[in-house]
Amino acid sequence: MAFIETFKESMMITGFIFTMMLVIEYINIQTKGAWRDAIKEKPWGQYLIAALLGATPGCLGAFTVVALYSHRVVSLGAVVAAMIATSGDEAFLMFGMFPRIALLLTGIIFIIGALSGFLVDRFIPGKSLKIILPERSLPLHEEDRCVCYPKGHIAEQLKNLSMERALLTSTLLFFIFGLLFAGVGPEEWNWIKITVMITSLISLFVVTTVPEHFLKEHLWDHIVKVHIPKIFLWTFGTLLVIGFVMQYVDISAWVAENLIVTLLIAVFVGIIPESGPHMVFVTLFYSGAIPFSVLLASSIVQDGHGMLPLLAESKRSFIIVKGINIVIGLVIGVLLIKIGF
Repeated sequence: MAFIETFKESMMITGFIFTMMLVIEYINIQTKGAWRDAIKEKPWGQYLIAALLGATPGCLGAFTVVALYSHRVVSLGAVVAAMIATSGDEAFLMFGMFPRIALLLTGIIFIIGALSGFLVDRFIPGKSLKIILPERSLPLHEEDRCVCYPKGHIAEQLKNLSMERALLTSTLLFFIFGLLFAGVGPEEWNWIKITVMITSLISLFVVTTVPEHFLKEHLWDHIVKVHIPKIFLWTFGTLLVIGFVMQYVDISAWVAENLIVTLLIAVFVGIIPESGPHMVFVTLFYSGAIPFSVLLASSIVQDGHGMLPLLAESKRSFIIVKGINIVIGLVIGVLLIKIGF
């Protein structure tokens, strides 16, 4: 019974993440270039814009900031702002599990990121942050343009369904059916279930109307093949293991007695430039095993895949940004623990 309940909960969370990723990918492509132009026109606001890009769920915003840094559009402080503000794919998981707290956490790391980025550029000597980068080494994909609602071709697309469109459409219909009749999600129609239903219906509209190029390259190859299987397996596996362990071990009691050790583990796991390990701490918080202070510190340090392009471009930049984020994460985590959070 616990296995089935865990599976249904994982399906609910992954389904919500899936629909949110579809919607955000659609919006990102539709507004291509807007962030870059805003940064160029208002350099004083680059920390806010970089932090906002970072706070956008997923890794695309963080990748964009690294690309802008590689093109010398933004400073290293802006990269710090984006990487503190980003939670990568884990942001989708948090919004699926505890949306109100996830929104609060996102607002906090956005403010911490923007302020930290400004302070880095303001008070750390410029020479120590001077990084030699290859000229225009990371593409900004300026050629990507999408007529994402091709009026005259929608009927033809639906008549000649590709495998990818058929699978995505049927998956979304199956998920919507589950929400309506199969007990997926909360039993009552609260605001969480209503939000999931709305994002599912919007996603269905996106999947049935976008052109094949967008569907295959952005939705199928990027979201479905890369992100969703991993998110479901991490979510299901972690919930299952934690649920089993908590039957025999009082994790909450151990964490309460070893908060600083738990904080150190969370921060140093956050060094890994990979989405996945941080999901363990998200799930532990969801189950009540760790306090908000540990989750916040982990979120400040970890950045999903966001730092991988920077690691490829400049290992020194990677080390500097990670070092700054570790210090900030530890300081804030310890302060919150001391005041009872």
